[in-house]
Amino acid sequence: MTDQRQDPPVTLDSETVAAYLRLHPEFFVDHEELIPELRIPHLPGEAVSLVERQVKLLRERNIEMRHRLSQLMDVARDNDRLFDKTRRLVLDLLDAASLEEVVSAVDDSLRHEFQVPFVSLILFSESALPVGRWVSIAEAHQAIGGLLTGGKTICGVLRPHELAYLFGEDQGPQVGSAAVVALTHQGLHGVLAIGSPDPQHYKSSLGTLFLGYVAEVLSRVLPRFATPLRSVR
Repeated sequence: MTDQRQDPPVTLDSETVAAYLRLHPEFFVDHEELIPELRIPHLPGEAVSLVERQVKLLRERNIEMRHRLSQLMDVARDNDRLFDKTRRLVLDLLDAASLEEVVSAVDDSLRHEFQVPFVSLILFSESALPVGRWVSIAEAHQAIGGLLTGGKTICGVLRPHELAYLFGEDQGPQVGSAAVVALTHQGLHGVLAIGSPDPQHYKSSLGTLFLGYVAEVLSRVLPRFATPLRSVR
């Protein structure tokens, strides 16, 4: 009778396993069932695995995108409120039955609805008007002629004499920055200005688009009610 002996099991050391995995990097692709059984400790310090680094980057990007989305939503809500206030003012101007109602609608809306601290509406006329502040076109050109050309809203820090003329000797020095737009439609009818004590508040015309819209409507409404108001070409 032949004695059959079994070969003892081969014992693999870590270096042999490591060498095999280096030669067969796709091993765990073919044996995915082994991955959950692996025990890979998280070493202290700055060293992290590639997967952990990817997860960290994705988490950071997700937080950043959420912040951006939140900012966009805030801007959208602010624009909705701004549009609604502008719409109400435009409707009030269209419904106005007198020059007094026009001037009052502009002043009340800008001060109370838009919360603008400094408001100035100056009408150009060669004869006295029953309401509001009026000056001759010659006087206006001499004082603030540089603000009446171009047909666009001018924003920024104005010169002291321009602020004093627009907002008065008392309020002028309190205005840090202002936005000014000429009321022009088939002639020059006046000037509308708003101011803030913050020198950076009106640093860009992007934030004063509504003022241009209001000025366009106002320049078309004014001549209908101001008989003495003569458009100056």
